[in-house]
Amino acid sequence: MPGEKLRALLSEEDISRIIEMAWEDRTSFDVIKLTYGMSEPDIKALMKTYLKRTAYVLWRKRVTGRVTKHQQLRDPGVSRAYSSSQYKLKSN
Repeated sequence: MPGEKLRALLSEEDISRIIEMAWEDRTSFDVIKLTYGMSEPDIKALMKTYLKRTAYVLWRKRVTGRVTKHQQLRDPGVSRAYSSSQYKLKSN
């Protein structure tokens, strides 16, 4: 399976980031593919491997049919992969 080869090449940090991106509503599978070279089936396999069963089932329910996870279904006006409130710098 191609996903197994890709997972073997990924660091723990990459795997963690892919899981985070997969959970994010606005990050499409296409963005993950561009960034890490993983197709949607590869991402599903990775999630199934690294998440607990109940978390995987919840994630699948969450992303199934979600327009924002598929670039072709998105509103063309959405040009970023994350919320404007995400990744704000924290002041000390």
